[in-house]
Amino acid sequence: MGGGGLVPAGAAVWDIATPSGPGRLTGVTMAGFADRANDLVDMQVIPYPAVTLVIDLGDGVVVNDVSGRQQRGSVVAGMAPGVVRGRGRDIECLQIRLSPVVAHGVLGSPADLSGTVVTLEDLWGRAGVRMQEQLRAASVWDDRFTIAETALGRRYESGRAVDPEIAFVWHRMVVNHGQVRVEALADEIGWSRKRMWSRFTTQLGLSPKRAAQLIRFDQAAHRLAAGQTAATVAAETGYADQSHLNREVMAFTGITPTAIAAAPWLAVDEVAWAPKPRTT
Repeated sequence: MGGGGLVPAGAAVWDIATPSGPGRLTGVTMAGFADRANDLVDMQVIPYPAVTLVIDLGDGVVVNDVSGRQQRGSVVAGMAPGVVRGRGRDIECLQIRLSPVVAHGVLGSPADLSGTVVTLEDLWGRAGVRMQEQLRAASVWDDRFTIAETALGRRYESGRAVDPEIAFVWHRMVVNHGQVRVEALADEIGWSRKRMWSRFTTQLGLSPKRAAQLIRFDQAAHRLAAGQTAATVAAETGYADQSHLNREVMAFTGITPTAIAAAPWLAVDEVAWAPKPRTT
């Protein structure tokens, strides 16, 4: 285990475990969470530009999706914006973030997950149950990370890869923090805007425009959580003005930029999702 520590986040105090280095599968990151405060945890999950797997290693996770449906145990959440809440007591879980490029191979097209949360068993059947059993049986986080990475790698190798052009477009969106013109990206790959829009949406589960907005929102949310003013964030992350930022934050979360700045789930990110240096 290469990192982690205790991080207060609202009423919870998270003991966070992270892998010692980047995994073998590019586009997959993971972290282990255990709530040591043993108080009731009830928090909104802030949208993030990745498909998220939450593997319940105890009996404490309950998730409500954007439609109000309640799921208990291990779940998979798509990237679409909306109010998703997690709650429980004495929670222990493994959270895995999948780039949508990887998720297409691991899960199949995530378009079916748009705006919803489904159980891992519903998605993978007996294989999902078996993976959860193996993770629960493991006594240390390093073993759990290895089990999860092996299972994901096996599914990715047998799954369907996205078009290389779509993978390129997603990469350009990420490195430019969502501040890109869709038409320019279509020109770069030599496709019509209509073709790129259709293939991107089918394979990654969001339209190119919405994906770029989500990536830009993620940058803004973390800057707000770091203490920057809404005016500064709007000016430096490509929004037309502060009102534009306010509208998009509300559209993605239903709460204001001020509330985003205090969101307890963002408090764990610097520990749980800090980039791991690659070794040569």
